Amino acid sequence: MTVLLQVDDLIKKFGGVTAVNNVSFPVLKGEIFSLIGPNGAGKTTMFNMISRVLPVTSGTITLDGKDITREAPHKIAALGMGRTFQNLAVFKHASVVDNLLVGRHSHMTTSVLGGLFFGPSTRAAERAHRKRVEEIIDFLEIQHVRDVPVGALAYGLQKRVELGRALATEPKLLLLDEMVSGMNAEETEDIARFILDLKEELEITVMMIEHDMGIVTDISDHIVVMNFGERIAYGTPEEIRANQHVIEAYLGHKPAERAGVNDG
Repeated sequence: MTVLLQVDDLIKKFGGVTAVNNVSFPVLKGEIFSLIGPNGAGKTTMFNMISRVLPVTSGTITLDGKDITREAPHKIAALGMGRTFQNLAVFKHASVVDNLLVGRHSHMTTSVLGGLFFGPSTRAAERAHRKRVEEIIDFLEIQHVRDVPVGALAYGLQKRVELGRALATEPKLLLLDEMVSGMNAEETEDIARFILDLKEELEITVMMIEHDMGIVTDISDHIVVMNFGERIAYGTPEEIRANQHVIEAYLGHKPAERAGVNDG
């Protein structure tokens, strides 16, 4: 399969602290890829470097054959990368529709004069943007709240709106940072279904950070496991479940050691 994102020898240092140490991995086009690890493993730092929120100390990041290691953060959406954040980053006083229209910003090419006089080409572009937003609203099944201020919605619906805004950028690669954190079982199942539909119906490559191991092993094609800033495993869900380094990282001991412990 074609590699969409390639991370090579990535390092991030904050003063004397190395948060990410020489990490490499590929993300294949059309797959669901998960980045997991204990708290403090360096996952969000990795996401922030890939999306150019943080500068890279050394190493390279390639998206669809283009080196984006030093790319300006505001250009990333136009290059085909969308992202959600661990903490909600929606405009709570704006409606669902208006929040999604913000995601169309990188595709808006109307000139100042065109916007001022709202000529035929500007009106056509506006209709196209709104049509795309309505398609996303239908896809995420949020038609019933399309005109509601996002701050008035339940947490799970707010997360859908944030996902929708990322989709409005028309990404090749979508980075999802703990999408199901704080959700109940039903909301988690809905998000898992939407992520699978992103892959199968919209053909969007998904890379996600997630602590819910159920959703990770159920829907991921490949997984990278990080611990203390380093990559300790890469493989399919089956391979990751059987990896001794992963078991040690999550349990804090080797299985053989655990077997000899008397819990009584």
